[in-house]
Amino acid sequence: MAILHQLDKWSTTHPRLLLLLRAALGIALTSKGIAFISDMMSLKALLSASSFNFLPDWIALVVTSIHLLCGFLITIGLFTRLSALIQIPILIGAVIINTSTGHFTPGSELAYSLLILVLLVFFLFEGGGELSLDHYIKTHLV
Repeated sequence: MAILHQLDKWSTTHPRLLLLLRAALGIALTSKGIAFISDMMSLKALLSASSFNFLPDWIALVVTSIHLLCGFLITIGLFTRLSALIQIPILIGAVIINTSTGHFTPGSELAYSLLILVLLVFFLFEGGGELSLDHYIKTHLV
């Protein structure tokens, strides 16, 4: 609990940095969704070659849609915790796929997937922060 208390204290004293971190995470997820749209065949081939080879067309569509929607919501700070919670299983799958294809080899996205996963877990506990639509709705509309 002490770690969560320290994170809460840090986020209230650094709201702009938290906003920058949250926006960067959301933009990274949205851009990954756009990249998946532009090369859907590679994503389907990657899923077919992995342990997630059941219904690769459907999984590719769901993953792409969730990256786009939740990435946008995280960027603006609306439903931040829910969006992070929805993204976490996808990023766990990405870590599993990237671990099986090669650890930290050039071109591997394992480090990227791990970083995004850590940030999603952070925002699952932290929420959107003071500079988010979540906070605005909570303080002004409810």
